[in-house]
Amino acid sequence: MMMNLFSSFDPMSTMFNYPLNWVSTLFGFSFLPYLYWAMQSRWSLFWTNITKILHKEFKVLLGQAFSGISVFFISLFTFIMFNNFLGLLPYVFTSSSHLSMTLALALPMWFSFMIYGFFVKTKNLFAHLVPMGTPMILIPFMVLIETVSIIIRPGTLAVRLAANMIAGHLLLTLLGSTGPSISTSLLWLLILSQILLLILESAVAMIQSYVFAVLTTLYASEITN
Repeated sequence: MMMNLFSSFDPMSTMFNYPLNWVSTLFGFSFLPYLYWAMQSRWSLFWTNITKILHKEFKVLLGQAFSGISVFFISLFTFIMFNNFLGLLPYVFTSSSHLSMTLALALPMWFSFMIYGFFVKTKNLFAHLVPMGTPMILIPFMVLIETVSIIIRPGTLAVRLAANMIAGHLLLTLLGSTGPSISTSLLWLLILSQILLLILESAVAMIQSYVFAVLTTLYASEITN
């Protein structure tokens, strides 16, 4: 019996005291062998075109000197998107709706950016604390505000992804739980609304993975440029 609505997101399946729900995060690797076929399929060509578009966009954000790092952000985008889509399948654990996963993605990257900026790009790191044209009297306040905004970046990245993933799933769960108690005439309306919500959640799964990768790229570009 469900104690509360949020308990549907708790990992429950275990084997030898190991939570099997997190195994769904590895399902994305099953798609990789398709990329190594001698003759690429339409799906493989489609995905290759997407990665090329993302590479061009990330290359512009990172600058020519660090354009090769775009491969890392494309991999990050792919990993998050596959996990978001897998969470839409029935009886598949939505790992990207948990802060334990989203923070594990955002925090190490932010920390590595800060270490690199402090030891290699020190002037760039501290220059972003004071925007151009700031009056002298406001400089201490701007430094404080920018420092706080930089510190909370991994938290905002993690919460944004987890909150957007869990919000749509909660709405789908709420509507689905009303199915047994409504009349047959309203059941078709419920099914139609569930289908429309599922399409919306599919779009959110792509958009949120793109937003996470782009924001991480922008945070990296502030240090490198």
